[in-house]
Amino acid sequence: MNVVAGIETFRPRGGPVNLGLGTFDGLHKGHRAILDVLQRTSPPGGETVVTTFDPHPLTVIAPPQGPFLLSTLEERIELFRGAGVDTLIVVRFDHTLRTRPARAWLEQVERYLRPARIVVSSTHAFGHNREGTVAMLESWASAQGIAVTVVPPVTDDGVTISSTAIRQRLREGDVRGAAMWLGRWYSIRGKVIPGAGRGRQIGVPTANLSVPPEKLLPAHGVYAAYATAGQDTHPAAVNIGIRPTFGGGAASVEAHLIDAKVDLYGDTLDVGLVERLRSEQRFSDVAGLVDQIGADIRAARRILQQRQPETV
Repeated sequence: MNVVAGIETFRPRGGPVNLGLGTFDGLHKGHRAILDVLQRTSPPGGETVVTTFDPHPLTVIAPPQGPFLLSTLEERIELFRGAGVDTLIVVRFDHTLRTRPARAWLEQVERYLRPARIVVSSTHAFGHNREGTVAMLESWASAQGIAVTVVPPVTDDGVTISSTAIRQRLREGDVRGAAMWLGRWYSIRGKVIPGAGRGRQIGVPTANLSVPPEKLLPAHGVYAAYATAGQDTHPAAVNIGIRPTFGGGAASVEAHLIDAKVDLYGDTLDVGLVERLRSEQRFSDVAGLVDQIGADIRAARRILQQRQPETV
């Protein structure tokens, strides 16, 4: 997959461009439906092209109070590559783009990308104050001789699958529900860094992850998970929280690899959360914590034995 910084640097391969517009945070099932249509409607020799914005538009329009990204740019690039997209255009979202009139944005798209077809969600909006609607896009595109395909939302039991809805499930600790809407386990990726060493001292060594500050962490608690480093995947019990038994502090992600002794310092670990085991709690003494960790590991092992890492 070709990754391009900015639409003005795009160079077509020579065939018709099928263009998907959006941010695609999380690349969930609703987004996948757009990519499916994009690829299905691409003619022989055509090029499937999608956009994403970095930073996320919300950080400029209405900055959230805390971390909220379902996928960092690095993760999104990998997801698009896995989805078979030909070219990904990373568009910088700043104040200039935020205040650009909708028609001016469309004129830029036509000038630099020359799409034969544009594929968007029925909820797509663009331009200053989101003044650009799907109806406006269709009218403008018709005058330019550009086909437009509008993809309806994907729903689950009457609920529209969206990045916002998935964030809410994660904030509630419902990683299983989030996975059903994502089509994969919600993953947290980070470099393994030295921690306080308490896990090793109590006989349960953990890999401490340095997580990008904008990445959304689910509700604090303990999770059964799959931890992947390179080509190796291990069952794991993961604690997300402030470690209240040891006085609290900033939220951290610590993964204990079950039945594995691996030196991961300096490696990148990708933790796919399968099920929440319990909420975070404070123990009156370390012995009580150790007993509970043992129960958590047994529960995680039992849950993970029932499913494969790639099966949601």
